[in-house]
Amino acid sequence: MLTATPDYDRLYHDFRWNIPAEFNIAIAACDRYADGSGRPALIYCDEDGGVTRLSFDQIAAASRRFANVLCAAGLQRGDRVAVFLSQSIELPIVHLAAFRAGLVSVPLFMLFGEDALEFRLRDSGAKAVVTDPAGAAKLLKIRDRLPALTHIYVTSTHAPAGTWAFWPALQRATDQFATVATAADDPAIIIYTSGTTGNPKGALHAHRVLLGHLPNVEMVHDFFPKPGDVYWTPADWAWIGGLFDALFPAWYHGVPVVGYRARKFDAEGAIRLMAEHGVTCVFLPPTALKLMRQAGVRANGVKLRSILTGGESLGAELLDWVRATFGIDAHEVYGQTECNLVIGNNANLFPIRPGSMGRPTPGFDVRIVDRHGNEVPRGQRGIVGVRQPNPCTMLGYWNNPRATIAKFAGEFLMTGDLGIQDDDGYFWYVSREDDVITSAGYRIGPSEIEHTLLKHPAVAFAAVVGIPDPIRTEAIKAWLVLRPGFKGDDKLVRSIQEFVKVQLAAHEYPRHIAFVDALPMTATGKVLRRDLRARG
Repeated sequence: MLTATPDYDRLYHDFRWNIPAEFNIAIAACDRYADGSGRPALIYCDEDGGVTRLSFDQIAAASRRFANVLCAAGLQRGDRVAVFLSQSIELPIVHLAAFRAGLVSVPLFMLFGEDALEFRLRDSGAKAVVTDPAGAAKLLKIRDRLPALTHIYVTSTHAPAGTWAFWPALQRATDQFATVATAADDPAIIIYTSGTTGNPKGALHAHRVLLGHLPNVEMVHDFFPKPGDVYWTPADWAWIGGLFDALFPAWYHGVPVVGYRARKFDAEGAIRLMAEHGVTCVFLPPTALKLMRQAGVRANGVKLRSILTGGESLGAELLDWVRATFGIDAHEVYGQTECNLVIGNNANLFPIRPGSMGRPTPGFDVRIVDRHGNEVPRGQRGIVGVRQPNPCTMLGYWNNPRATIAKFAGEFLMTGDLGIQDDDGYFWYVSREDDVITSAGYRIGPSEIEHTLLKHPAVAFAAVVGIPDPIRTEAIKAWLVLRPGFKGDDKLVRSIQEFVKVQLAAHEYPRHIAFVDALPMTATGKVLRRDLRARG
């Protein structure tokens, strides 16, 4: 989409969107390169050191087979397919199968517990789920509470009773499938986001969302792609970042992607992986960079030419470390699930200012506005707003028209983040307008954690906030009022933490717990989280 130039102003002002009437992610990000040439698409590394290489031809054929499997199971255009997998060979096959069949995919994070899974599956009305054996064990516990869910496919040769084995099902299906003609505005994917009140919201995106991500990916990776590029991210492929900052934009450009499923991030392992597979472009969340710095890694054999990062501010010290270690700048980006990658950096286009989110991505009109969508003067604090329309903005929140309406004011999508734009056009993050916790690159809503905490037999009242953390940006802290007869000791702390890990997600458990006699409340009964944050 972008034409290489050293002039940011020209790049920004000359840009025009060219969105075709018909567009399907499966065709754009796979079939265009499935021409029988064996062009490499995926380099998948397992935990035992094995490497599987798949071409676009193989990915396309497998996704056509699974599209036939889904249609034979009775799914029809517009039905939802949940993808409950980590980085894997199967994950992109399932998404592409859904896209080409006119279905809507629903990525789910593998660390989700029963409560989180049940809500998202019930809300989306998913009729099928693809998962691994560990995920199947979770799903079978809640299946009776999900009347819409008819098929669970398990990525193993043999599947538990009441489920289907993924690979044998593919082998029985034909690889002949006519991809459904979809408009660029047709629904493609629901990605659940978090808020501070109520349940998580499903951001429904159209097929055009892939095109909407390209200008930022191309700019931040210094006019991506270039010959010999190989892409990798440790970010999970269950979020908009892993899927649309990395996997699908790379495949749109025919660039091979390295996949690796790790239980936790390994700094030295990341260096070895990048060196072994010739990775040139990465999306490394700030937490990953901090862990690499903490481990004192050296860029032995690494040939990176660009680093995309985002989700948290880097700061001057971390930027300096990246430059000293890898010989290149880390380019920070800004966006959110509802409208992603609207601001970014490229040191070859304009100087990076530590602490700044950068400047607007070509194709996006980003302003600082008041609550009514009116622009405020430069240097004044306001809400980061993104003028509409643009292809990266969601169609709306799934099954939640009221929340969709509230997300917009005037011509702008309201991000809910407070910021400042300086006289040179750089954007600076101030704080969240709401209370979303940013921890290790995840945006975590306190409400869902609080609901889970209240299910523990010892907890009467609960409030959750983020507190400063040198590695994760913020750590989750729970303030709890106990029921009579319970003692707030270390044993109870461990019990509550384990309860949240199992019921909700391992990345959403409170690392810190404080027991109090009462929570600070407003006159209308709302918890004053700002008072709790002030206590630390």
